[in-house]
Amino acid sequence: MELDGVMLSRLLTASTLIFHVIFATIGVGIPVMIAIAEFIGLKKNDPHYLLLARRWARGFTITVAVGVVTGTAIGLQLSLLWPSFMQVAGQVIALPLFMETFAFFFEAIFLGIYLYTWDRFKNRWLHWLLNIPIVIGASLSAFFITTVNAFMNTPQGFDIIDGETVNISPLAAMFNPATPTKVFHVITSSYMTSALILAAITAFIILAKKGTDYHKKALRLTMTAALIFSAGTALAGDLSAKFLAKEQPEKLAAAEWHFETESNADLILFGTIDENNEISNEIRIPGMLSFLAGNSFDTEVIGLNEFPEEERPPLWVHYMFDMMVGIGMYSLFIAGLFVMFMFIKRFNELNKLLLMGIVASGPLAMLAIEFGWIYAEVGRQPWILRGIMTVDEAATTSGSVGIAFGLFLALYAVLGFFCVKVLLRMFKNRPPEAELEKRFPGGSL
Repeated sequence: MELDGVMLSRLLTASTLIFHVIFATIGVGIPVMIAIAEFIGLKKNDPHYLLLARRWARGFTITVAVGVVTGTAIGLQLSLLWPSFMQVAGQVIALPLFMETFAFFFEAIFLGIYLYTWDRFKNRWLHWLLNIPIVIGASLSAFFITTVNAFMNTPQGFDIIDGETVNISPLAAMFNPATPTKVFHVITSSYMTSALILAAITAFIILAKKGTDYHKKALRLTMTAALIFSAGTALAGDLSAKFLAKEQPEKLAAAEWHFETESNADLILFGTIDENNEISNEIRIPGMLSFLAGNSFDTEVIGLNEFPEEERPPLWVHYMFDMMVGIGMYSLFIAGLFVMFMFIKRFNELNKLLLMGIVASGPLAMLAIEFGWIYAEVGRQPWILRGIMTVDEAATTSGSVGIAFGLFLALYAVLGFFCVKVLLRMFKNRPPEAELEKRFPGGSL
């Protein structure tokens, strides 16, 4: 693999997105969990849930700070590494890029008010109401930035005449065909992943035999939320597959190693493929790809052979797709199992094996987010703007990308190290029981 300017630009952008998506996902999902915990605490008059909201909000501020830095890096890299793309698309998608910044500031303002007004209201519900703009701001931020990615997959709202971008319609560009399914998938998966990360941390503490009633309530709350959001993510995935079958058939075909256009097409899981596109060691589910594409085994699914070789995505995205879907199914299973055990009293939802499965679900869910984004971006190749501009045409010709690559990698290593260190220091030797007694003496509100 030659590390020319195009490849270095791709690697730098990919590393930034892989790092940033961790904090972007948490930034969208954690506010929802905080709002739910505080709502239950007030509704049940239970200080455990109020303390959950308080401690989660405290840790959330650190991830927001890191997310700001990495988000700024992405904006900078769009202009520096992909000037030809921004010359065309920057005029068309400026609106959602601006609105994403506005949504973030909207969220940040109310987050600051929320953090510094605990115990300041006689009516505690007034403090809970501050959650609403935080959740709205976080979700709107995800919505606006996702419309930009959707636009790259199904660009519309402009024309290129004699090399000039004309007839620009920002709203048409934002609300392109890919927007509904992409936004739904991003938001539900962010909610699911955040719930599972919080659940994994709690299950780890319980396994370490440091769990209390506080941790048991936290686990029940997070796993119940995870089940609901996992079901939503599964629905979003189903709708996304149907969208791909209609609007980006080459992307779905690459994910499933589907070469011949046919109905009753098999769903292929895992396996290997050789240079002659011969598949082996795979698991086949007869007719399921057709059913996934159109709710019928008779649905015709377009094969990769319908597209020129130079316009086909790399076939290794098949593994990204499989791992994303597989982890999503695991998340739904483990959350459903826990909730079932929680309601059937003869089962112990805190048994060791189940707790270990929950601990694994947190990092696995974040990996699924990473695999999903890799599939979304690489599955669009060779296009940066599908059907209009290739990645090679969009990349910078500067010879300094290698230096920038090294500097940004160092920045991400430092940010990651200090983020983990600060979060550990923030909660180490500060057990919730001590804080509970300090803030709610005698366990009363």
